[in-house]
Amino acid sequence: MTGEPSIQDRTVVVAGAGGAAGRAVCAALTGAGAHVVAVGSRAESLTDVDAAETAVVDLADPVAVGAWAAELRARRPSIDGVLHLVGGWRGGSDLDDFEWLERRVLTTLRVLSRELRDDLGASSAGRLAIVSSASVAQPTWGMANYVTLKSAAETWVQALASGWRTKGVPVAAVTFVVGALDEAGTVDDLAAACAALWSVGHEPVNGALVDLTQLEH
Repeated sequence: MTGEPSIQDRTVVVAGAGGAAGRAVCAALTGAGAHVVAVGSRAESLTDVDAAETAVVDLADPVAVGAWAAELRARRPSIDGVLHLVGGWRGGSDLDDFEWLERRVLTTLRVLSRELRDDLGASSAGRLAIVSSASVAQPTWGMANYVTLKSAAETWVQALASGWRTKGVPVAAVTFVVGALDEAGTVDDLAAACAALWSVGHEPVNGALVDLTQLEH
């Protein structure tokens, strides 16, 4: 359909690009024609990632993120996407585990999205997405820390979506819900869903909770 956005040559940042999901998403985006910026916390994790460029950045550090983002802006005409795939898993309710998860699941999302929020808002087709868990809808004490932080991340994304909706800009913030990323086909489903974000207009997907657990294999 005419009027639909395109991913071709758009700058898309994939945070947490060194994991299995990140690698699959980078490959799908690159295959679709995007300029993929693969970001991770360790250089060795980014080896052989299918991306136009890689960057090692502590995404929980606002100063480091700000310096990296300024350099990216100087080289690229726009920043059109942020796919936050930084994760981690620890069960239970212990304080140490909560702090470990909070830095990865929530702090990195807050720091990165705050830094690039205006860039996405200025794009002709800005997209931001995170991955959440089906366990948020059925929380248990054995996963109290994890589901609490995933729920907080979902709320942050909804706040971003609301802000962009109010401004009337062509930007969408989306949450993909999965069971477990090691389930057969889930990583491929996620990669395809991320690449497809630029094949539709922003209004149908802004603020959406997209349940990938319903897909059949």
